[in-house]
Amino acid sequence: MATNITWHSSHLARADREGLLNQRGVTLWFTGLSGAGKSTLCCALENELFANKKSTYILDGDNIRHGLCSDLGFGPGDRQENIRRIGEVCNLFTDAGLIVLAAFVSPYKADRDNVRQLLDKNQKDGDESNSNTSRKNFIEVYVKADVETCEQRDPKGLYKRAKAGEIKNFTGISAPFEAPENPELVLNTSEKSVEECTSELMNYLREGGYLS
Repeated sequence: MATNITWHSSHLARADREGLLNQRGVTLWFTGLSGAGKSTLCCALENELFANKKSTYILDGDNIRHGLCSDLGFGPGDRQENIRRIGEVCNLFTDAGLIVLAAFVSPYKADRDNVRQLLDKNQKDGDESNSNTSRKNFIEVYVKADVETCEQRDPKGLYKRAKAGEIKNFTGISAPFEAPENPELVLNTSEKSVEECTSELMNYLREGGYLS
C-alpha cells in the first residue's frame, strides 16, 4: 500500500461540474447473470440520455478486462479486485458529474456493497466538495433473468462452453451469483422489453432529480 500521500483537492467543487453539465453525477450499477441484458440496457439508456443532452459513459465488464483489468482472472480473489478497481473509476467519474452506467456480473454481494460504501461517502479524505449528505451516488439495478433464459439467449456462447468444462468459475454454472437483497431497481428482462426497462430507468433518474 502506498504511503506518504495526500489527496490533492481541486479548486472546483463537484457542484460546479454538475452545474456545467446540468445534471447530477451518479453511478447506476447493473448486476445480473451473463446474458441477462445488462449491456443491452446500458446501451439503450446511454442513447436515451444522450438524446436528452446528458453526459454519460458506459463501463462494460468485457471492455474493462481488455485494459484496466486485463491482468485479472475469474477466481473469487480476482473478481473482488476487478470490482474494487471499477468502483474507484466509478467514484472518480461520478465526482466529475457524469452519469455512469456500470455493467458487471459482480456476483458477490460484499463486493457490490463495498462499491456502494465507497461512492456514498460524504467526502473524500481532505476534499470537502462532496459534502452533500442528501446525494445518492450508487443505484443498484438488478437485471433479473433466470439461468434457463440466459442459456437460451447465450449471445456469446459462454453457457455452452461452461457446461462443456471449457470455462471455469462461470457464474450460474460453476460459480455462485448472490442476488441483490435491496436493489433500487429490479428489471426482469424475461418479462419486460428493452424499451420498458429504459423508460423505467429514465423515470427513476427524473424523479430522483438527477436530470435537470
